[in-house]
Amino acid sequence: MDKSWIKKPQNSIEYDEGVRRFIDFGFQHSSIEGKILCPCSPCGFRKWLSKEDVYDHLLCKKFPEGYTFWFYHGESKVASTSNVAGEAMSHGAQNQNVNVDPIFNMINDAFGVNRQRDNEVQFQQNENIEQEEGMTQNAANEEFSVDTEFYELARDGEQPLYEGCHKYSKLSFIVKLYHIKCLCRMTDKSMTMILELLQDAFEHAKIPSSFYEAKKTITKLGLDYKKIHACPKNCMLYWGEENETRETCKICHASRWKPPPKEGDCTSSKQKTKKRNVPAKVVRYFPLKPRLQRLFLSTKTAEDMRWHAMHGNNDGLMRHPRDSEAWKKFDDLHTSFASDPRNVRLGLATDGFNPFGNMSASYSIWPVILIPYNTPPWLCMKSTSFIISTIIPGKRMPGNDIDVFLQPLIKELKELWQDGVDAYDAFTREMFKLHAALMWTISDFPGLGNLSGWNTYTGLACPSCNFDSEPCRLYHSKKWCFIGHRRFLHERHRFRLNRIRFNGKQDLRNPPRLLSGCEILEQVENINVTFGKRPDISGKGKRRRVGGRDLHGNTQQWKKKSIFFELPYWRHNLLRHNLDVMHIEKNVCDNIIFTLLNDSSKSKDHLNARRDLQRMGCKNDLWPDDNGKYPLAIYTMTNQGKKMFLTTLRNINVPDGYASNISRCID
Repeated sequence: MDKSWIKKPQNSIEYDEGVRRFIDFGFQHSSIEGKILCPCSPCGFRKWLSKEDVYDHLLCKKFPEGYTFWFYHGESKVASTSNVAGEAMSHGAQNQNVNVDPIFNMINDAFGVNRQRDNEVQFQQNENIEQEEGMTQNAANEEFSVDTEFYELARDGEQPLYEGCHKYSKLSFIVKLYHIKCLCRMTDKSMTMILELLQDAFEHAKIPSSFYEAKKTITKLGLDYKKIHACPKNCMLYWGEENETRETCKICHASRWKPPPKEGDCTSSKQKTKKRNVPAKVVRYFPLKPRLQRLFLSTKTAEDMRWHAMHGNNDGLMRHPRDSEAWKKFDDLHTSFASDPRNVRLGLATDGFNPFGNMSASYSIWPVILIPYNTPPWLCMKSTSFIISTIIPGKRMPGNDIDVFLQPLIKELKELWQDGVDAYDAFTREMFKLHAALMWTISDFPGLGNLSGWNTYTGLACPSCNFDSEPCRLYHSKKWCFIGHRRFLHERHRFRLNRIRFNGKQDLRNPPRLLSGCEILEQVENINVTFGKRPDISGKGKRRRVGGRDLHGNTQQWKKKSIFFELPYWRHNLLRHNLDVMHIEKNVCDNIIFTLLNDSSKSKDHLNARRDLQRMGCKNDLWPDDNGKYPLAIYTMTNQGKKMFLTTLRNINVPDGYASNISRCID
């Protein structure tokens, strides 16, 4: 189509005819409810107007010269990005008259503009068919409720906060206020009080009356979560068709609800007015499917999700998990999954933290976070790329019962592996079937025991060695010791034959064989564990330690069959559980530094350690005497050496991002 009329004078016949052809083209390809987006500079592609209004605006205001590709109005050519805000920004760089409210970027990421147009056409087709057949419109309205939410959000984005306001719309004001609440950790009650004050001070402004009303608007963006009630003793979730309507736990028979307050309690009067029961424990679960679908609704993130397959590695160095042997073996075993680079590879990380700092040391919340590994290394480990999956509340850590809280996630991962989910790819502008797989988990050493089921508190705590290890108990230090590290050395290494400097024995064993997932599954196949923290069979009220010792007093090394084995591909994964590098580096660094500095409170070289050396019969030059005095080791620093060492640490300079401010830690 000829677009030279755009640069013509507004009072010319060519300009008038060009505007009419543009409006006819727009209503033919990109009209919604008899309206199109007005491109004039005051509207800036933010307002849906009728044909007459758009015609009047374009005659009074000049048509934006930079808008030569009519991406809003139905041209089929794929531009640099299909996202509406991204298009406006790219064309706005050429012409400053094209301005788009950034809030529409969020709306279009949540719903997808092109997908929205397809749904609109499908909705009209279904509506005509049902009218011909005389059917009700309830099913169609439920199926396309997403479109209704899109229109409501679009209207809120176009509606100014008050008459004459050009800076904030109703939606942008709510989103920015909600952002402040999250950054400043404000309570819902404080936000409601602020909104009431703003509404009272600015009567003509379109401000919600409470935070509850504001949150109903924000949840339309699709980032909601589900509240799942749980047994307070971690026995079960009130989730699924069988358990959702239960009132008591099917294992420990504890009540699903908190007990009512006693008479005379300060909250008893308030409880009488509230007839709704309060659950004893609530788990927040964030559905995974809509969050994976949303990664492909923006062309930028949709392109990044292909990075692992489109960018090769020529030097053989490992910079990304895709360069690892575990990733390559997964691709060889599951060729159909690996054939589409858009299929998502996930890692699961979890650990406990105290949200109240030092105010309550007995409280521990465990978030479960998923990491999409499709993106490049400078993006996949950013906090903005993490997908929160589950929030397990305290007061105590879930421990071995963490499988109870992972049930919704595992169910969704199985569906994503077998059936997949329909997703819209904004980069190629097509629908596709999206699948996902969990590659491995990441945790510290106690967390590895909780996720895998291997007991990490015994002499056989090493999950790699499995049962092929020799436990060594330090009698005086009351700790388990791992002294089988010499078996990993070369066969002719001199340390293998050295008796004096180690435990008084030679170590000629070969390294332990790495067991496959199928062999691990055979070990745990017949283990049946009842989850939950309950008193033992003696009736003394003590909490039974699952996985410690069985009824015969024998050590139970496997505490459970991990729930991850329900995933059909988990047994074939070469690498299933990873240890967090941060915890290992910090603990090893602390132990070495405080031992070198001979710190009496944190050093690993103490009297009990010297007595254990004497009991093992090695390093007789370090044995203590009868009075408990022992000679200093060769690595122990003198006062002068400590001063030089600490001065060096205080004055050291490292590149930004490689270390914290070490000088603040030096006394």
